[in-house]
Amino acid sequence: MILKFGVYIGIGLISGFMSGMFGIGGGTLRIPLLNLAGLPLLSAFGINFLVIPFSSFIGALSQRRNIAKKIVVYAIIGGVLGEIIGAYSVGFIPTQILAIIFVFLCFLVAFGIFSNKIIPKLSQKVKPTRGNIFSSSFLVSFITGLRGGSGAQIFPALFNSFGLETHKAIATSLTVSIFTAFGAIPIYWNRGNIVWLPAFCVLIGSIIGARIGSKVSLKTKPILLEIGLTILIMALASTVIYKSLQ
Repeated sequence: MILKFGVYIGIGLISGFMSGMFGIGGGTLRIPLLNLAGLPLLSAFGINFLVIPFSSFIGALSQRRNIAKKIVVYAIIGGVLGEIIGAYSVGFIPTQILAIIFVFLCFLVAFGIFSNKIIPKLSQKVKPTRGNIFSSSFLVSFITGLRGGSGAQIFPALFNSFGLETHKAIATSLTVSIFTAFGAIPIYWNRGNIVWLPAFCVLIGSIIGARIGSKVSLKTKPILLEIGLTILIMALASTVIYKSLQ
């Protein structure tokens, strides 16, 4: 029993570190690891959503000076609406169609990260306006919500592709993630999917990991963070492709 608690705390530490480091929700690692540890997939989803606000808050607090205050509210509103509708609509879109859409979105966002170097003239025309931040946050959260995840998986790369400096994109993503997860928590809570003892262990580990990851992120060069975000996005897309082919 003690060993199992250690495993859950370890899962929290690893996923929390990645969350603080790159501004992601951590579910990319947390969900499959919890599932491998023996929890049902829906319980892994529920615990992931429960943990995200707390670990994201720690990360956002550590990087608060980099939050893009002019657009963060619009990202939050769009993200929360998309997450709620997506969570309620699980199963509405066929899995393979959803996988294609999600993978296309991942490649588009990954390309956007380096668009200022590949097509600088065109990328300069793409600005993080209130409208495109709201609509893109809604779309990303809706699509990821349909898969039992959160938009935080893609937010940092998305904001970066819209022209936000990398540290600002990460800090803003962490802030938005605090609120988007709340849209799905009541749904999984009411379904009885959250297993509380593992959830508490993962939560403790994630908070500690997020704090460490945020400190490391602030000291890391933007280009290295951009490369890391791209690798994460491509790994996420590859995972979705693999699962859809099974």
